[in-house]
Amino acid sequence: MEVKHLIIGAGPTGLGAAHRLRELGEESFLVLEKNAHPGGLSASFRDAAGFTWDIGGHVLFSHYPYFDKLVDGLLSGEYLEHQRESWVRACGGWVPYPFQNNVRHLPRAERWECVRGLLPGKRPEGRPENFRQWIECVFGRGIADIFMLPYNFKVWATPPERMDFKWIGERVSVVDLEGVIKNILLELDDVAWGPNNTFKFPLRGGTGEIFCRLAARVKDKVRYGADLVRVDARSRTARTADGREVRYETLLSTAPLDLLAGRWLAEPEPELVEAAATLTHNGVYVAGVGLPSLGRIDSRCWMYFPGEETPFYRTTNFHNYSPNNPAAPEQRALMCETSFSAHKPEDVSGLMARTEAGLTACGLMAPGDGGRVLTRWETVVDYGYPVPCLARDQALQTIQPRLEAQGIFSRGRFGGWKYEVGNMDHSVMQGVEWAERMVQGLPERTYSL
Repeated sequence: MEVKHLIIGAGPTGLGAAHRLRELGEESFLVLEKNAHPGGLSASFRDAAGFTWDIGGHVLFSHYPYFDKLVDGLLSGEYLEHQRESWVRACGGWVPYPFQNNVRHLPRAERWECVRGLLPGKRPEGRPENFRQWIECVFGRGIADIFMLPYNFKVWATPPERMDFKWIGERVSVVDLEGVIKNILLELDDVAWGPNNTFKFPLRGGTGEIFCRLAARVKDKVRYGADLVRVDARSRTARTADGREVRYETLLSTAPLDLLAGRWLAEPEPELVEAAATLTHNGVYVAGVGLPSLGRIDSRCWMYFPGEETPFYRTTNFHNYSPNNPAAPEQRALMCETSFSAHKPEDVSGLMARTEAGLTACGLMAPGDGGRVLTRWETVVDYGYPVPCLARDQALQTIQPRLEAQGIFSRGRFGGWKYEVGNMDHSVMQGVEWAERMVQGLPERTYSL
């Protein structure tokens, strides 16, 4: 088989590219997807008890008019809009998110530690060399020790000193001493920060419903169960695990970049293989626990957990996103995420039990709730977050130009390996902008080195 454009992966980036190619009148393309369903890390699943689960806590917000229009057209008004309510579990209590803006909710001793760490002369000076140093320079030791350092280790499963900090952008709310003291003395909460302070969510089908509907628009061009194993850049041929070969002119890969550059090239270049080996990532275990609500009301959207009382770094009240996420009214759906890596190994076989113990320890489950659990759902994602490690930018500078010179473009959450442009809207638009570059010659704006 031969096509002009071959797309690897029917996740947000691959489907965004396919849809935009069709919009632009280009029909010579094909999407190869290894799974039997679309969506990638944005897929959703309905379990045997009738509960719907996402692969982690996705919410729908956007930086792009094109993406907004696309999603509105796909969902046809079948979505809900929410005001974010998120909290941090710290020092045995709850602090509104962002933590650093709301330390007034801490006990007095810890509150003072946060303020003292921000006082003149207390924070390190000079340019930080890694994420840990950046945290200590910006937030001081109090906020760093109570929240920022332990939480970031739990979510990234990577010591912060092994990470860069240039990816931060709008991902982290910085803080100032005047604002902290003002909020403490005037007893003010500052909870509106961030691009996701309001968000949408599909009424039915979870986040994956968006991509099921998007895939339906190009269903004649998508081949499921097609697992890529080899790319011959010289002959511009891709081969799948079942022996299928596809010739192409240009290839868009949304598969993990370390696999593409380090394993799948028929004629691997040593420098590419070496650079790919420096890219790091974590894995994520997602646990869904369905319970009867028993009249319990909890308006929170999601909660962060820096402490050791829970294995998970985040829990989502998934029943609050849509009444159709639980199997029936008067039920709760708690979705928890735990990261793992060589730096933070986890026994996945025991994580469901530890998850329920953690939910009980922080009060999200009552001591007797274990016997009332309606469903337990779990999935293990080997590639959860692309870690912005210290070697990342140099690796991308080595890999991406050489691939593009051979007609191979690697984009998306793991194809581009840039967490800072890895949201759902970013990922779709990376595909859209690649398609516009291929057909119209327009420059890509979202993904750059």
